[in-house]
Amino acid sequence: MPLKPQPEQRAVVLGRYIAENKATVRSAAGKFGISKSTVHKDVSERLKTENPALYLQVKDILEINKRERHIRGGLATKKKYLEIAQRKLKKHT
Repeated sequence: MPLKPQPEQRAVVLGRYIAENKATVRSAAGKFGISKSTVHKDVSERLKTENPALYLQVKDILEINKRERHIRGGLATKKKYLEIAQRKLKKHT
């Protein structure tokens, strides 16, 4: 679902999505078909002037995501190697 409104409107839409879904910048970027850089700029700069209350909510969520990112990275790595092991196991059976 590509998002093409004005940057200020886009920042509010992205902010609401992140706040409602406790989403990461990466997942919001994927959902709206825009770059992570654009999402980050919108919610960390543009949203601050457009909707300060929403900005504070999003800022808290992004801080939580930042603190937890090493956990998500570890889980992704674990999943990757489990899938590799399962493929090898299927080849040998």
